[in-house]
Amino acid sequence: MRVTTAFSRLLRLGKGVVVKKVRFEPDRVIVEVALRRRRLICPECGYSTRARKDTRPENSVWRHLDLGVWRLEVQCRRRRLWCPEHGARTEGVPFARPRSEFTRDFECLVAWLATRTDKTTITQVLRIDWGTVGRIIKRVCDDELDADRLNDLYDIGIDEVSWKRQHNYLTLVANHRRGKIVWGCAGKGEKAADAFFAELDPEPAAASPPAPRAAARQPREAQAPAIMVPFGPCPTVPAGHGIPAAWLTDGCELDPQLVARASRLTAISMDMTGGYAASARHHAPQAARCIDPYHVVQLANQALDEVRRAYWNELRSLSDPNAAKRFKNARWALLKAPAKLTDAQATTLARLKAAGGEVWRAYTLKEAVRGIFEPGLSLEDVTILIDRLLSRLARSRLQPFVRLGTTIRKHRDGILDAIRLGINQGRTEALNNKVRLITRRAYGFHSAKAALALIMLTCGPITLHLPHELHALGIA
Repeated sequence: MRVTTAFSRLLRLGKGVVVKKVRFEPDRVIVEVALRRRRLICPECGYSTRARKDTRPENSVWRHLDLGVWRLEVQCRRRRLWCPEHGARTEGVPFARPRSEFTRDFECLVAWLATRTDKTTITQVLRIDWGTVGRIIKRVCDDELDADRLNDLYDIGIDEVSWKRQHNYLTLVANHRRGKIVWGCAGKGEKAADAFFAELDPEPAAASPPAPRAAARQPREAQAPAIMVPFGPCPTVPAGHGIPAAWLTDGCELDPQLVARASRLTAISMDMTGGYAASARHHAPQAARCIDPYHVVQLANQALDEVRRAYWNELRSLSDPNAAKRFKNARWALLKAPAKLTDAQATTLARLKAAGGEVWRAYTLKEAVRGIFEPGLSLEDVTILIDRLLSRLARSRLQPFVRLGTTIRKHRDGILDAIRLGINQGRTEALNNKVRLITRRAYGFHSAKAALALIMLTCGPITLHLPHELHALGIA
């Protein structure tokens, strides 16, 4: 078998690519290929033509998977074409992405490793620099990310996660039904949520100015029919279903809310941060804003800890120096669930119960908040319990719990919606924990775009394959 034939079968660079020459150098193997197809293809939009503008004077070079200890480079003398949309472009090749210096197989391997190890390991194994890893991740993410990921959103969760020091946050939106992160941006709060809804339903393009009225006594031309828009539960509406179709007359515009993707949202889970709720209320008023029960219990724990610290500081001001030390170890006995207490913590809790006072009252209020979300309770039971709890919190005379009652009363409907629909931030928080692990493992991000690319690559609607899997599945 000839060497060129062997490398053509070994590399599998795609249909229409033939190996012309193979050169072995001390540190690398250079494979020269040629494109046999007659039509030139624009790498940006796929436009094809037979017309050739010219031929590049030098070979294009791509790094391929290593052949043993040797670097393997693919070289090709490419032609240029004139694209009506993008102008002069060098023709695309089937084995590499546009503007990339690496083959698809090489980039797939880098992306697969990036989801499972740190960048330093990748740079040492594949002999590429740190910045190259980030650029490859960005290209693979842009190419492989599902373009229709925002089309079928019904139940979503929105939350922020810190990715860098000095209060740098990323806002992430998760699809509850698919269990994937579908959108992200830098920042948090109402502006970040507004950016999501703006991408979900972009503003319609500005209408073109009306044509000047024709001169008098000239025959009127027949008006071109407007676009017929079918309405129904799906793009293809069966006969006899939906709203009777009609032609849109000149000057009549379709209400964007009728076809807006935000109007399909049924539930949005979030924490009690005001910015997300305000944006959701404005852009998707029909969606239920579900408040995660976990965050309600977390606020109750914070209120209890505030009462405990105030009491501890009061003990420190007394003449007995050991009183504060004995009470200091009671923190986890108060904050942990009763079923998870150790023997020593259970004994400490029993002493606090016997002593009574503000700390024990605060503990009973915290347990009352937890009791609302016990499994097995119906919506009617939760409604009765939350109303009784609000009354207790208002009469508790403990300022942290009075503020807690005000917060719960403000978000009462959202808490009940979460119980009614069975939607919470559990899946979103699990994805956030995975995101924190990713950003901690791949330390050194200098921009939010690089961090978001790796997050979408790992937690987004992208299926990564190793190079041999791509060829086995016939994808490459």
